[in-house]
Amino acid sequence: MMNACEKIASIGFLAQNFNRKKNSVVFNKTNDACCIELQNMAKNQCLGKRKWPEIQNVDAWMLSAETATFMKWGGLGMVASELPENFNKTFSKQNHKISIVTPMYLGNTGKKSATFDGKVYKGAQNKAVDVTKIMSIDVPFINQTQNFINYKAVVYKASFNDVDYVFIHNERFFSINPHTQNPSTQDGCYVRNDNDIDEVERFAFFSKAVYILLKECALNKTNKLKLPNILIANDWHLGALTGLCKYASIAQAYKNTIDRQTAELINAIPIIHIAHHLGYQGWDYPNTARLLNSLYEDNANLVFKNAKAIKNSNPRTPNTLIVFDCYNQASVSFHLADRVVTVSKNYLQEVSSELGLGLDFRDILKIRKDHRTFYGIVNGYDKNLISPNEKKIEHINEYFEGFDFKVFDENSLENKLNNKKECMKLLSKLASNPEYKQKVLPLTDLFDFEDISALVKKADKVPFVCATSRLVEQKGYDIAAQAIIQLIENNKNKGVEFPVFVMGGAGDLQLFQKLQNLKIEVAKIDKQAAKRIFVFRGYRDEFAYAMQLAADFYLMPSRFEPCGLTQMEAMAKGALPIATSTGGLVDTINDCVDGFRTEVFFAKGVRVYGSNLMAQKFKNNVNAYAHTLAKALDYFYNARNELNLMTQNAIKKDFGWNVQGGSVYKYYKLFTTGAL
Repeated sequence: MMNACEKIASIGFLAQNFNRKKNSVVFNKTNDACCIELQNMAKNQCLGKRKWPEIQNVDAWMLSAETATFMKWGGLGMVASELPENFNKTFSKQNHKISIVTPMYLGNTGKKSATFDGKVYKGAQNKAVDVTKIMSIDVPFINQTQNFINYKAVVYKASFNDVDYVFIHNERFFSINPHTQNPSTQDGCYVRNDNDIDEVERFAFFSKAVYILLKECALNKTNKLKLPNILIANDWHLGALTGLCKYASIAQAYKNTIDRQTAELINAIPIIHIAHHLGYQGWDYPNTARLLNSLYEDNANLVFKNAKAIKNSNPRTPNTLIVFDCYNQASVSFHLADRVVTVSKNYLQEVSSELGLGLDFRDILKIRKDHRTFYGIVNGYDKNLISPNEKKIEHINEYFEGFDFKVFDENSLENKLNNKKECMKLLSKLASNPEYKQKVLPLTDLFDFEDISALVKKADKVPFVCATSRLVEQKGYDIAAQAIIQLIENNKNKGVEFPVFVMGGAGDLQLFQKLQNLKIEVAKIDKQAAKRIFVFRGYRDEFAYAMQLAADFYLMPSRFEPCGLTQMEAMAKGALPIATSTGGLVDTINDCVDGFRTEVFFAKGVRVYGSNLMAQKFKNNVNAYAHTLAKALDYFYNARNELNLMTQNAIKKDFGWNVQGGSVYKYYKLFTTGAL
């Protein structure tokens, strides 16, 4: 007679749309060894009950959907490239290394393109590398018509900046040619492609391909690739892999579809999940059954029915694989990774204590923090990449033609003033010359740029403020807009020069329209002040770089900012950040020393940072930010010596990965001991 667990296993696949039936998940007690092991997995992982393996020589794989080298969309890609590069530079002589495993994307989104001629791969960041084919693997996955197909994935190897790259390619899943109905906000590796593959399905497939590659390495089927001793899963994109390594390996061993030794080898590899920000989780409600069946095949029912979450107070997360009936890749890693790392200490505190920031995972992350399986390590940033340098500035001058931007450091701030004048001229030329604008910013929308060349002669008296982050809700552009309205209303008849504000980036059309409304609203109050507001939609590295070279201040009114890299970029160029006190901004900006931060911060209306007195005084983030913006400008108008000292402090600050005590040393300790 079959017990309950065996009956579940005999059914195999999850029924299509099973998650739409509002049935509570029940975990029956069982004597079946497989079910017991699966049910206890999340508890053991979160509580750190598994002993960290003895690692003499780190041989890790950084698994990432993005890399700054070949496909960058944000800070996630920077970490994927820079952590391995700097780790290898620091520790390669001791025979430690990190390799990068990433998809080989091909196609053209209109903004990003990648090509491969069989020998040379040129990624979306215009960097090319010679590649060697290692092997082909078959990846079984269910298509949109509910049929299992063995999709061939080709594995290539290359080397770039002293890092070994492993590329996995499949034309169906890793094409970046956009679908006709691809949302305008989705680009790069997040595009809905011409095969109707979206980001969640793409990275679930990537995870399964990596899992199969791990099995091939464990079985010694290739001598060109060794089984790693650590897996670094870069954000939610690899959540499916965590589930495969921890759940599928066990289920397959019990079902005798892989041998026990291979299963144990894969299951024992410690997985470090790097969580960037919890707002992005890789969920897919309508395809929940298809994706779980694709990943776990005929073990899907067995795994799902025993994927017991660690006990917590949230009724939405009793099962590690789904959140509120929806497949959720971040949930899998938060429950099953051996260690979770987030990208700043303060963000760790926020997400493990505040429901508004930790979302469905607050309680899980608090348990992890209390049991030392959750750590915060601030992202590094190679200063050579972001400091003003002669080569970059020569390129800026050539690109914009006829301009004279200059190199500066903390001892030559007069050159920064020169750059402010050049930016005023550049903005004026963009406003008055449509042909020039189309040449240098062809894919950028400008709203009512106006000529401010008359300000050049008094540039020293005019604050220059910029923000060139993505146009997404997280970045808080609407908070900045409301703060600017308060600023202009409070500064009437004070006789000070209204700042030049340059704000925008790639992203949401509706947020761009809100910035347009800012200029319109300011014009109702003061037409001359409105001329100094420049808003745009789109991104060009040269333009963003030039604005930071000129800016006295950089706006960061973020709703949440796990670490933040743009404040580091701005500080290196002497643009003092004006920031909300959230996440990594608290860890990287010293208020009134090398930038400005709000005295209080709220998430979902709840005070997260600052005293109760300050919370009562400001009541919300807009008021707190308006106060901080006014304070920063008061330094400009009335305390220039102190402001110059702050600018020098900011320029001198080094967030490098491998500075003394830097982040690579923390990661080294985590890799080798499992703790910090």
